[in-house]
Amino acid sequence: MTLFALVDGNSFYCSCERAFDPTLRGKPVVVLSNNDGCIIARTQEAKDLGLKMGEPWHIASKRPGLSSVIWMSSNYALYGDMSRRMYEVLSANAPAVEPYSIDEMFLDLTGVPDPLLLSHRIRDLVRQIAKIPTCVGIGPTKTIAKLANKAAKSYRSGTGVCDLSTEDARAAAYPGIDISDVWGLGPASGTKLARRGVTNVAAFVALPQDEVRELLTVVGARTHAELKGVNCIPFSQTPPTRKSLAVTRSFGRAVTEKRELEQSIASYATRAAEKLRRHGLVATAMQVFVRTNEFNKDPKYFNQATFDIEPTSDTLSLVKDALRAGRRLWRPGFRYAKAGVVLLDLARPQERPADFFPSIDIEKRARLMSALDSVNMRYGRRTLTLACAGIQQGWSMKRQKLSPRYTTVFDELMLASAR
Repeated sequence: MTLFALVDGNSFYCSCERAFDPTLRGKPVVVLSNNDGCIIARTQEAKDLGLKMGEPWHIASKRPGLSSVIWMSSNYALYGDMSRRMYEVLSANAPAVEPYSIDEMFLDLTGVPDPLLLSHRIRDLVRQIAKIPTCVGIGPTKTIAKLANKAAKSYRSGTGVCDLSTEDARAAAYPGIDISDVWGLGPASGTKLARRGVTNVAAFVALPQDEVRELLTVVGARTHAELKGVNCIPFSQTPPTRKSLAVTRSFGRAVTEKRELEQSIASYATRAAEKLRRHGLVATAMQVFVRTNEFNKDPKYFNQATFDIEPTSDTLSLVKDALRAGRRLWRPGFRYAKAGVVLLDLARPQERPADFFPSIDIEKRARLMSALDSVNMRYGRRTLTLACAGIQQGWSMKRQKLSPRYTTVFDELMLASAR
């Protein structure tokens, strides 16, 4: 029988902040989205105060009784590196690991003599080494493991590990689990099931398979089978090649000058190229878009350009193509609020036929990009960058309470006091 575990970092972004700032422990903390807009992570203390995911902070912070809440700007460089550390701990102590998201990772525990003991040990090691508190769910399918993980989080006084690998354990747990907690069943599916009086997992599992397939199509039928212990979602240590990659940002203030809009597009294309090389991919198409604020009284304008490009991950080439499109999209007289660069039709370089007449010296540019990445990795992002991306970048998003990038930028390393 197959056996999976899902390890999930508790309030992951907040836990990353707490790992380097002990004064945050035990206090209500929230992490905000780009431009310090909405709540995207909450500690349990913040949840207990009634703060919800997605709430605009400038509105929520004015409610009485929330003066003790500490808010932080999102620090994705830190969170990404802490996720890497968590993955390394899991890889060193579990037979196989499949990252699912920045804070969730599946383990293949098939054949492990004592999976419950190993889950507790892994949880302790991640807390000790990576400084991230986690919960672990165990089950014969990924859907059950994810459900078990949610149950482990729900019992705050529990051990942080929930084992639903046996039929008896599932029979006892399913009646008390709401159908909305099931991975793979969205609000629309929940509404359809509620009309038939199905509100918990036990009632859903009891439905005939043909009825589920007719009501919720093949996706719902797969989830139904998984909840019954039939493994339908295979484990993969090699994630599928992504087909697109986007770098989009809302500006910290309205952009009205063409030069600043061009800087933002060049900056986003530069970042997209860095990500592309990190994944070992090339792009063969690109989309560039610009837009004004949808929610104020400014005149509205949105436009985009999608076009094929020569297969590449070269920063200079991608920036050149992006700027050419951005200049066509520019219209004077508007207050731009957001822009973005989306790279499309991604593939491994070896999967694309060689171009007999490339527009650049591919080998020479590859060496240049390698040197660029090495310098920026060692000394911090944007140590070396293109002048057209701007130096000061006054239009960049607001991050008024950004913590240091403790693990990725040398100048921001935590200093140990001699006192």
